[in-house]
Amino acid sequence: MQIETADVSLIGHREENQDRVAIAADESAVLMAVIDGMGGHAEGARAAETALATLLEAFWQAPHPIFDPLGFLHLSLGRAHDEVVKLGAGRGVEARPRATCAVCLVQDSAAYWAHVGDSRVYQLRQSQVIERTRDHSHVEVLLREGLITEAEVQGHPMRNYVECCLGGDAALPEMSLSSRRRLKSGDVLLLCTDGLWSNLKDQDFARLALPSPKALRESLAELGAEAVQASAPYSDNTSAAVLRWQAL
Repeated sequence: MQIETADVSLIGHREENQDRVAIAADESAVLMAVIDGMGGHAEGARAAETALATLLEAFWQAPHPIFDPLGFLHLSLGRAHDEVVKLGAGRGVEARPRATCAVCLVQDSAAYWAHVGDSRVYQLRQSQVIERTRDHSHVEVLLREGLITEAEVQGHPMRNYVECCLGGDAALPEMSLSSRRRLKSGDVLLLCTDGLWSNLKDQDFARLALPSPKALRESLAELGAEAVQASAPYSDNTSAAVLRWQAL
């Protein structure tokens, strides 16, 4: 595979960075994961760390390329959820660790992704966002039902209300999985927590897919810094992983 990858995780103006991000790769497969420990619940960082470790373990234990990519993502997220649930055993509902998650598998010139909560996946091509995940959030429901507009999402008082996540209740949370997404040369895949996407616009992300003399890592670092500055001095943890695909 001909790829370029980068990641960033910024604490913002919080006391602790509860985000976790990783990119794991060998010659035939890449796994990208971004996890946001939910700061309103106890031990969000531990939830994110546990979920990430479970996903990485599943990736490295599976033969590559992975035979059933979407089945792998579904099962791996289910295991990550179970492990985070265990952290909250014996605790009251509000004290149980939780996290949102976005994960993407790249192999055989294609991408497959899944998410739980409001961590996102974007597929960028040239100067456009050609695909992005839809959040499991209250405002996303309002948006789908036509009760608010896209422009009203950012300022909505329930913007941060997530309707499902890893951890908390033992029941498997709602998760959304993509179809097989064929990659073209120059395509960029971006996974990020809400600290990034809530402070930037689609056209800001699309810059990552434009020809540039800058390394991908430098461009991503600039985006992260812009997101933090946009909501200073109240910025959230801001994390992302990005991959640029180049055809052989």
